[in-house]
Amino acid sequence: MTPANREALSRLLAARPTLVDVRPAIEAVPGMTRDTILHAGPPIEWPRMSGPLRGAVVGALLYEGRAAAPADAERLAAAGEVAFAPCHHHDAVGPMAGVVSASMPVLVVEDRTHGHRAFAPVNEGLGRVLRFGAYSADVLERLRWIETALAPALGEAIRQADGVDVHALIGQALQMGDECHNRNRAASALLVKTLAPRLASLDLAPAARRQALAFIADNEHFFLKVAMAACKAALDAAHGIEGSTMLTAMARNGTDFGIRVSGLGDAWFTGPAGRPEGLYFPGFGPDDANPDLGDSAITETAGLGGFAMAAAPAIVTFVGGSPAEALSTTRRMYEITLGEHDAYRIPALDFRGTPTGIDLGLVLRTGILPVINTGIAHRRPGTGQIGAGIVRPPLACFERALEAAAAAPRGVAG
Repeated sequence: MTPANREALSRLLAARPTLVDVRPAIEAVPGMTRDTILHAGPPIEWPRMSGPLRGAVVGALLYEGRAAAPADAERLAAAGEVAFAPCHHHDAVGPMAGVVSASMPVLVVEDRTHGHRAFAPVNEGLGRVLRFGAYSADVLERLRWIETALAPALGEAIRQADGVDVHALIGQALQMGDECHNRNRAASALLVKTLAPRLASLDLAPAARRQALAFIADNEHFFLKVAMAACKAALDAAHGIEGSTMLTAMARNGTDFGIRVSGLGDAWFTGPAGRPEGLYFPGFGPDDANPDLGDSAITETAGLGGFAMAAAPAIVTFVGGSPAEALSTTRRMYEITLGEHDAYRIPALDFRGTPTGIDLGLVLRTGILPVINTGIAHRRPGTGQIGAGIVRPPLACFERALEAAAAAPRGVAG
């Protein structure tokens, strides 16, 4: 391993992400303005946006009061009246469409080793939600309840707890059957266990307290946004190491798939986003699916999700395959990573650490592409999730990154 890669991996493994607050995006996210709408994946403008992403943008403009009707929102977006930017450019990550606007509350996760902070929106729950491009009245009403009721209570509970050690919680959840991308049952339960006593002690009306607790407890994916922000904070600590070929982001916007490499600055190396292979809900099939989207592949980039499938054999009932395939998938990922996580361990592999630190050179030499667990969105905005499965980046992302490395003044050694 090169010294640069050793340094990048060391910084990633040394990170100690802690959930410290919940704040409005306009107050917490660097560079956020009232005109800004963040989205998942690499940069993209309105004409190339997929259906789910367009729907989420429309919903955000309605939620912010910048448009009175969907047609007005579409005109604003098409006329250049919206400042679009990737979540990653503002220290944030967003699931699926990934849309974050000024008033939306975000989870604040701090790496207490290096001081980096990362942000992710609060989980909306299941069903018709903004992250899948829905913008009906019930979706907007839920977003406003999160903003005015849930987020202030959640933030106060987190501050009273002096933060939640996400690093330790993920390690525990992996040993309870999660992989912390598409399976978060244990992690969500552990988070509720930590915060429920403090939420219960807040000076709230009984109905408001009950509603907040039920909303969190009833959503087994509530922890996903916490995990995403934690992985983002840890990987940002490893970004910008001159000469390093370690990936620090993988993200999709429903049109393009992009990667970032530690030693290649803030450039994105992109290829076409693929459609996941997996299991579809009744009544849906591959022809209904949008190409993959979301920043949630940050979990795989940090050694979780598809890289930790061996820890979560039950995930195959959701994304397809078999427990044996889950084990073999994790074993293959060791061939393209620089090391193993010393805190995220897998019982089924004799407590071996998860494969961590995807290396550009190893991917190209072996031909093995990273495996990502993902939800499947309908191509029409507002329909929602129609399944779950497995997706891989296009090889073109890695080939373009290698070309950039070769053209760099000092090159980037693999």
